[in-house]
Amino acid sequence: MADRREAELVPHLAQRESELDYDEKNLGHEVDKEIDAEHGTYVVEVGDEGFKVAGHMELGTDEEEAKRLEAVYHAMSLERTIKIINELVLMHRDDPNFSGALLQDMIGFLNNPDIVASPDKHAGIIGAMKMEAVLATENSPYVEVRANVDPTDDPDMPASTIRAWAIGIVFCIIGSFIDNLFGFRNPAISIGTNVAQLVAYPIGVFLARVLPDWRFRLFGEHSLNPGPFNKKEHMLISIMANISFTAPYTYYIIPVQAMPQYFNQSFAYNRGYQLLLSLAVNLFGYGLAGLLRRFLVYPSIAIWPATLNTVALVKAFHQKSNEAVPGPFGRMYRASREKIFLVATLAMFVYFFFPGYIFQALSSFSWMTWIAPDNVTLDAVAGVYGGLGLNPWPTFDWNMNTLVGAGLYLPTFAIANQVVGIIIAAIMILAVWFTNTWNTGFLPINSNGTFDNTGSRYNVTSVLNAATGKLDETLYRSYSQPFFSAGYIIYNIWAFASYTASFSYVFLFYRRDIVRGFKGVYRNLFHKGEEEELEEDIHYRLMKKYREVPDWYYAVLLVLPIAFGCAAVAGYPTHAPVAALFYGLILPIIFILPLGIIQAVTGIPVALNILANVIGGAITAGEANALMYFKVWGYLSSWQALSFCNDLKLAHYIKIAPRITFSAQIVATLIYSVVSSLQYNFIMSIKDVCTSDAAFRFTCPAQTSFFTSIIFWGIISPKKLFGKGQQYNMMLLGFPLGFIMVGLYWVLRRKFPKSSFLRQVHPVMLCMGPVSVAAPYNLAYYISNLYVNLFSFQYIRKKYLAFWVKWNYVIGAAFSTGIALSALVIFFALQIPKGGTLAIDWWGNNVVNLGCEGQGGCPRLDIPEVGYFGPAPGTYS
Repeated sequence: MADRREAELVPHLAQRESELDYDEKNLGHEVDKEIDAEHGTYVVEVGDEGFKVAGHMELGTDEEEAKRLEAVYHAMSLERTIKIINELVLMHRDDPNFSGALLQDMIGFLNNPDIVASPDKHAGIIGAMKMEAVLATENSPYVEVRANVDPTDDPDMPASTIRAWAIGIVFCIIGSFIDNLFGFRNPAISIGTNVAQLVAYPIGVFLARVLPDWRFRLFGEHSLNPGPFNKKEHMLISIMANISFTAPYTYYIIPVQAMPQYFNQSFAYNRGYQLLLSLAVNLFGYGLAGLLRRFLVYPSIAIWPATLNTVALVKAFHQKSNEAVPGPFGRMYRASREKIFLVATLAMFVYFFFPGYIFQALSSFSWMTWIAPDNVTLDAVAGVYGGLGLNPWPTFDWNMNTLVGAGLYLPTFAIANQVVGIIIAAIMILAVWFTNTWNTGFLPINSNGTFDNTGSRYNVTSVLNAATGKLDETLYRSYSQPFFSAGYIIYNIWAFASYTASFSYVFLFYRRDIVRGFKGVYRNLFHKGEEEELEEDIHYRLMKKYREVPDWYYAVLLVLPIAFGCAAVAGYPTHAPVAALFYGLILPIIFILPLGIIQAVTGIPVALNILANVIGGAITAGEANALMYFKVWGYLSSWQALSFCNDLKLAHYIKIAPRITFSAQIVATLIYSVVSSLQYNFIMSIKDVCTSDAAFRFTCPAQTSFFTSIIFWGIISPKKLFGKGQQYNMMLLGFPLGFIMVGLYWVLRRKFPKSSFLRQVHPVMLCMGPVSVAAPYNLAYYISNLYVNLFSFQYIRKKYLAFWVKWNYVIGAAFSTGIALSALVIFFALQIPKGGTLAIDWWGNNVVNLGCEGQGGCPRLDIPEVGYFGPAPGTYS
């Protein structure tokens, strides 16, 4: 029997060697029994019992799960172990979330034929590889997922209950109303999903205690009170809140079309138009998300790191077990997840009053510029509001981060690569600014504004024909070319690079996963072929107990929103071609899968807004409305589709039936669309709204920026920026830059396959650094994420894994919740009664407004005596 097994396995190993594309010489070594802590420290001891894990919490599991894994371990054969490890190597060879050292140990295991010939001599490595095979098939290969997601399910646990739907619907109405209304304010106020999760729990528990168990039948049996409020109900409410607790894209489009200070188009006040456009905009992403779920939701490699905070918060309230864990200072910590969440929420709620209201200098801690507030160079380099934020300690405010709390849930490689990208971009910005390239020395170093040749904000209406609203070439030539700051120029170059880098990176490193996904689709459609061992992880196998949503449902959601959009565009005097909608579909068709894979693995979204501006502006030159509709399909559709994939992953992790999730998403979106569309006329009727005189700071900064962008890209058009002979033509070199970066990286990875450093380099994240902190944001808005992440992931996780597993994500969710609650109290209780006053009048709040920092940056050069810089009016076209 042993000889036959060896004869079968050795050719199998040889066949796989050719697929690994690694320099595998001298890799047939024995691995240590201890697997590194980065992946999930554990020690497998093989003796008479055959299995022993030194501390089950070191696996990122609880005691019950550890016992289940032990039973599976005993049943795991060597043949099956080799097969699974083969698939793991192929799946994770380019996965930066997977331990590089462990991957090399796996390759060594596969390339050592003596293991098959003499398994008794290699008990240690066989035990370790068996454990990895067990974790990969029965839980997750990632400790972050094991820490938060249970690999078990109770199919009898109700999710679609009357109380869950009631709470979810009420939350959708309130959340949609508040977020859309205060999206017109500066700064905006948003409730946030974490607040909905926090409030939903006591309401759900209260209803479970007081409601009677009245049962009735309507498409099945239902009860007013089916038992204790559970995690599936809680997550269903969270998913509905996640959809509706934000301002929709129409809050840009409709006010900009309707209001007199913008385009003054009366048809945009029509409620029928507002509703049709809202439904078209908000529903379209579902079709794409549903059709891509086999690539972006089901695979275990699609972690979606940003979902883990949400899952951790639900788990904190519903976890029954509470094991003591060892932690810092040699102590055992026994506090439950729920207690830690409540304590951390209260602590952050109180603390945020200081940087948020009492002492705002703690938020933008630009201490170096306080030394010499009027020093232009110092502010350009170190300023938080006016410069590049090259400040080693720029804030004491958790909310200051561009991605709030990302340090506690994004992987280290993603944050570190972004910070390196930001620093590279900062050096480029300084070089451009100090050399006055593109006349940037006459402007602030890091602004997202558009300027004229006097250094003033570009007055887009001064180049428009008063009768037609289109660009007047004579007015344009007599006024000024548009000019960008150094920071905005470098941001655009890296944005262009991020698109080509994403596309080429996914092709070179994830094409096997894409092929694997298509094979799964083929098998599901035609029931042909044998599944690979890791084709479907434990979570997907558990979800197969539930009826899937038919693909034609999602196909309908591709067609129906397009119909709504065509009706809105063609049925009202928009003067825009319906074709703009269909042109916009080209972008998501090309980019959504690569961008989705990047976001699912790294947690960082790559938005298509800049590319949509460039391509849409070129196609629809002179047509402002056409560009708006192009962007809806070209940019927003992919953004929303990936957001819906994120929600599908939440349901996947908690094991909510797909049809229930689908229903919840559709209901939440319909409520979200109807409520927001019914608000617009009310909001636009507020006295002085969207002007500097607006009460409660309803000055519409987002809408004004959108208006400027549409005029700039849609009417002036990219041809006057990037066309042949135009001043910003060289910025298009960002597109080949992305290809070159990924190509060089691919060559280096193949030349040095065992380099742990190269494994943590991610060219797309390097590009996304300067894109994530687009002007006027800078390093100050991100560096604290790196500090937090290094402390959490590289110190606490490696030294106290059980402690980290239990509390890391709970604390992240708690801090976000505390800030959201505190911000609401500050606004409604302290600012509104004072007529919108932002803070207390004292040095700790006023120092941030001194000098160049208070002006958002100062130019380095004075305007020449002729009164303008750059080409003379009339000498350009």
